Amino acid sequence: MTLARLRVSLLLLVTSATLIHLVVGSGVAQGIGIAALAGYLATLAGQLSRMAWGLLIAAGLLTLLALWRSPAPGQLLFEAGGRFAFFATFVVALSMLRLPAYRSRLVRRCGQSMLLQLPSRRYPILSLGSALFGIILNIGVLNLFAAMIEKSNTLEAAQGRTWVREARRRRMMLALLRGFALAPLISPMGIGVAVVLSSLPQITWWELAPFILGAAGLIFAVGWAVDFVTGPHPPANRVQLASPSLRPLGQFAMLLIGIVALVFSIAWLLTLRLPIAALLGAPSAALIWLAWQRRRLGYAGLPAAACALHRQLPWLLSPSANEIVVLGAAGYLGHLCVGLIDTQQLAPLLAVLDSLGTFTAVLAMLMVVGLAQVGVNPIVTVTLLVGLLPTLRIEGLSPAMVGASLMVGWALALMSSPMTASMLILSRFTGVRATLIGYQWNGRFLAIAIPLLAVWFVWAPF
Repeated sequence: MTLARLRVSLLLLVTSATLIHLVVGSGVAQGIGIAALAGYLATLAGQLSRMAWGLLIAAGLLTLLALWRSPAPGQLLFEAGGRFAFFATFVVALSMLRLPAYRSRLVRRCGQSMLLQLPSRRYPILSLGSALFGIILNIGVLNLFAAMIEKSNTLEAAQGRTWVREARRRRMMLALLRGFALAPLISPMGIGVAVVLSSLPQITWWELAPFILGAAGLIFAVGWAVDFVTGPHPPANRVQLASPSLRPLGQFAMLLIGIVALVFSIAWLLTLRLPIAALLGAPSAALIWLAWQRRRLGYAGLPAAACALHRQLPWLLSPSANEIVVLGAAGYLGHLCVGLIDTQQLAPLLAVLDSLGTFTAVLAMLMVVGLAQVGVNPIVTVTLLVGLLPTLRIEGLSPAMVGASLMVGWALALMSSPMTASMLILSRFTGVRATLIGYQWNGRFLAIAIPLLAVWFVWAPF
């Protein structure tokens, strides 16, 4: 057995054991999942980024502190290990949807249709399209669409005008980036929803929806308006080609609605929390989609789909090692921090925050954005704050508002911080420094969007 196949086998064991624990409540299954996770982490030497290693070291140090300070360290560490396994399972389950998406003709037709739209329609369609594709492809949508943008944005298409080519690249890349950052807000299966709902079991997605969908609409509207105002608007070609049909994008939207409907149906039929239903629904949808692509091979394509999934899993999951470690370690650290912090010692802080009321949600959003600028991954900040702030019981600050404000801060961090993976990917494709993309290209947008979002959370009628 190769090392890649061993890692996949361990991850599948983590996933299976964690799902059994989450569905039927088996502590033995949770222990098996944690043990398999430890084995998987032991095989990753030399494979992890600096940030992933830093989080693992921090997790080890905090583990030693828990053994020293916690009155029940065994229970606390076991629960924290379960959180790590849950987020590893989440990454594995959602990653399976990428396989049929990468091989889909529909996806390629959608990309071509969005990029060839008229300039006046390109921003909203590309932004919404990248948000929809981000639900399934996650950060893979940036690699896919950025490559397509660079390929289509030729000097010939700009009629030899270099400044037009550069302006088109800037506007399309910003539409792509802002749309991708909206995916965690609009998707019930997104990682932001999973982090918040798994940390706040007292709330549901329906309670989050008014806050996060309203904020997503505001971000989209501001981005479109800034794109239109800042332009530029070069003269149109005398021979105006017809804009391609948006039917492929509509078909893809219907596919997404079907996947989301499957997740909600599983949650309703099995009486499960939405993040747990997503862990069951995403692999099921991936298998059904693969089978549909291979339906002419007999038996409704199911044997061929299962074979393809088994064969491609090492290729599919190997690049996810850093994502698994960063997300899982952040969940582990957040659970330990909440378990070790004595909220009575935070009384002075509570007195200050209590006087701010709902404005605390704005501060939480700004903290996620601010710390991201100095390299603190939003996953870490959100995981810590979503576990801590609701325990303070600040008057006027509901758990749903806390969770929503942190998710919006996460989205803004993806659009601004030069140290996030999304910004580094765009920098690689464009050859433009990440700081220039985040602060100069996106500066006007952020200067308008952040104050409006602060107003949204302080005076939202929910």
